[in-house]
Amino acid sequence: MKSKNLLIFGGLVLLLLAFFVFDLLLGSVSIPWVDVVKSLFGQSDNEIWTTIVRDFRLPKSVTAVLAGAALSVSGLQMQTTFRNPLAGPYVLGISAGASLGVAIMVLGIASVGASSLTGLATSFSLAGAAIAGAMLVLLVVLAVSVRVKDIMTILILGMMFGSGASALVSVLQFFSSESMLKAFVIWTMGSLSSVAGMQLQVFAIIISVGLVLSIISIRMLNVMLLGDAYAKGVGLNLTITRVLIFSSTSLLAGGVTAFCGPIGFIGIAVPHVARMVFRTANHSVLIPGVMLLGSIAMLFADIVSQLPGFEVTLPINSVTALLGIPIVVYVVIKNQRFAGV
Repeated sequence: MKSKNLLIFGGLVLLLLAFFVFDLLLGSVSIPWVDVVKSLFGQSDNEIWTTIVRDFRLPKSVTAVLAGAALSVSGLQMQTTFRNPLAGPYVLGISAGASLGVAIMVLGIASVGASSLTGLATSFSLAGAAIAGAMLVLLVVLAVSVRVKDIMTILILGMMFGSGASALVSVLQFFSSESMLKAFVIWTMGSLSSVAGMQLQVFAIIISVGLVLSIISIRMLNVMLLGDAYAKGVGLNLTITRVLIFSSTSLLAGGVTAFCGPIGFIGIAVPHVARMVFRTANHSVLIPGVMLLGSIAMLFADIVSQLPGFEVTLPINSVTALLGIPIVVYVVIKNQRFAGV
């Protein structure tokens, strides 16, 4: 079984590299693949092509890899914690909470004239606002989970909290200026192309910390699969475990939402694909597995969004929804079939 998993991991790494290279080759400007390679190493004679590849395409591809891994891991952690196949950062309202944080920063504070958007919405302030919003929703869900034991009820309440956060965002949109509203609406569509330079460095640090916390929690996640009673029986501190997992999820989902917008369905769909591929519930296999599969899925979504041959780019959120919805529908139908047996 271990050798089979190693073979699968090897295949996924090769597929990831292939998609990464293919993503670098695509864009509104047609650049021969030889010149793309030369541009990466600074050996191209065309400075414009070098700028396009190194300052735009490469950061976008790196962002896709980080965002895909982050959303997939956060979704896996939520599905394990709540023992629900439809749990995820988008469904549980975490992304909505992160969006509320960004909306307060961009639409709320900026609209009252406290500062200009350029000076206010820096990498750290946007990321901090999004993570704080995601953490707020998660803390509310955690507080409810202490008193309410039914997992489905917690999931529904999480969705309600997310709807409440979305309602507050709508209120802020109503009172915002036309320019701020347009900027925020475009942000909600999702984009991988706006993260570069210092922003990419901040983004990479946030996601790396979140992924490290998820790796630390692997053993805890495996124990939680057997239920809270068993976890307490083997001496697992559920409070510390949930704080660790929720902190990781907040960093991952909040970081992606801050820099790329609220991207849905990757966090729900990819963990199920990983379980089908590896045929295991062991998180020591699933965590690295969803990282690879999530990065591949996001790169593929970015490739599709660019519509090769056209000078337009689709919103990444729309593409991930079209890719993820069939998988979610399949999971729901499959679980319903088993429940009816």
